[in-house]
Amino acid sequence: MSQQKILYVVEKHGPFEVRTGPVPTPGAGEVLLKVQAAALNPADWKIVEYVVFEKYPMILGADAAGVVEEVGEGVTNLRKGDRVLTNGLYGEYEHSAFQQYMLGYANVTAKIPDNLSFEEAATIPVGLATAAVGLFYHGAESGSAGLYPPWETDGRGKYTGEAIFIVGGASSVGQYVIQLAKLAGFSPIITTASPHNAVSLEGLGATHVLDRNLSEDVLIEKIRDITSAPVKVVFDAISLPETQEFAYRVLAPGGTLVIDLEAQVKSTTADKRIIYIIGNTSMAANRKLGASLYSKLTSLLEEGAVKPNRVEVLPNGLRGVADGLQRVKKGVSNVKLVALPQETV
Repeated sequence: MSQQKILYVVEKHGPFEVRTGPVPTPGAGEVLLKVQAAALNPADWKIVEYVVFEKYPMILGADAAGVVEEVGEGVTNLRKGDRVLTNGLYGEYEHSAFQQYMLGYANVTAKIPDNLSFEEAATIPVGLATAAVGLFYHGAESGSAGLYPPWETDGRGKYTGEAIFIVGGASSVGQYVIQLAKLAGFSPIITTASPHNAVSLEGLGATHVLDRNLSEDVLIEKIRDITSAPVKVVFDAISLPETQEFAYRVLAPGGTLVIDLEAQVKSTTADKRIIYIIGNTSMAANRKLGASLYSKLTSLLEEGAVKPNRVEVLPNGLRGVADGLQRVKKGVSNVKLVALPQETV
């Protein structure tokens, strides 16, 4: 096994093309995965359209689940045959998910419990990483709200009675923010979403789901009706200019707004903090948090404290990714599109 099928971005700004390429070899601290499922993210199409890499063709994909084929030197937590999930890494092509075999960093790769499929597991890494890094990188000097993580000793329920507001609860990131907020004890957990998604989000831990189509003024009044306490943690899982402005209005003085796209708030004040985060546990800057999270992730999944997104499987293996990303660009709600690389013909 020296060759595999890989989905390449052939040149700057596209197009996509499936070609044959080499299977990577794991180095120290790495594992080789046979990728059974790879989920699509908005970052994938945005990188194609707006980012220029030094080297083409390039490989995308940051959400992966598969089987360990080989372990590198020093790896003790995983072995050949383990079902695992991991966070791919943009810019490091051997660590990208849109191929049949990829490398993962062993300390941010976790075993998949028997109650989850590969497709479900592939919906977890990016969304969970964005929520975790954004809120719970305790001690980080920047790039996080810096709260104490609920998966660590004494972390559960630490923020009982404190309000949190989440813009875009039905997004993949929003769903994981809701779940981690519940684990941390936040209450109320208020989010915006389409009304038809209310029941599923309440099942994840949201206490109040507000219709995202209401005007900003009405939404703010509803939030005030729900809680008289200041909302000092706001997570904008959409992070468009208009949602950032609204989220900033909701945020109380002394509070923190977490966003996952560059800040677009036009008028800011010194008593409100905006944190721009990059949610990837395989990045060197986030690896410490990632190792902490992934050491507990299997048990969190077994317990049901962290649940995957709803899945829609794309046809034609890696060849279905390009059309899938066009759908992601137009907007999908409360579902994660997943490709099956091994089905690529």
